[in-house]
Amino acid sequence: MLSAKDIGDNQLNKLIEGCLQNHRKSQEAIYKMFYGKMMAVCRRYTRNDDQAKDILQDAFIKVFNNIDRFNFDGSFEGWVRRIVVNTGIDFTRKAKNDYLLMNENQSVEDFENDLLDVEEEDFNIPLNVGDVIKGMDQLSNAYKAVFNLYVFENYSHQEIADALGISVGTSKSNLAKARANLKKILKKVIEQKDGEGSRQV
Repeated sequence: MLSAKDIGDNQLNKLIEGCLQNHRKSQEAIYKMFYGKMMAVCRRYTRNDDQAKDILQDAFIKVFNNIDRFNFDGSFEGWVRRIVVNTGIDFTRKAKNDYLLMNENQSVEDFENDLLDVEEEDFNIPLNVGDVIKGMDQLSNAYKAVFNLYVFENYSHQEIADALGISVGTSKSNLAKARANLKKILKKVIEQKDGEGSRQV
């Protein structure tokens, strides 16, 4: 399957021009070209592949409906990715009912301290990408969304709050708890791998 790196700018621009004319083959080529990378982005907003495919489908509908807004100034892949991320955020916002609300007796500073404690501990453990994704799948939608936007998309807490319609304090608390929970989950994975390794010796 061709990727954007496999073709030149002129060839990519021709496909974009074709999409502007609603040419089905050009749309299919663009879809296949970016499917793998964008599916990986969508997967971080969901717990299963079916939901990720739904997000990707919605995102590409938006891409093709708004492709006339791409002005050929800058990366087309980056433009597509922004639409995919925004669609993932929309999905998360609709499932916002499980967002963590801070306990009245616990301040934002308490959550920030939790976060610092977690970050100081060793996260350099022998895991593959699949292990991390499976670990993220065990987080609540709220924790997973904030973790994803902060760690993978480099959003600030203010940007996350604006995107998801939550407070900055809620964003900070979700990130702290997401990191702490993910660390516990991944530690269990390591212990299981160590146990399997010792049994094989």
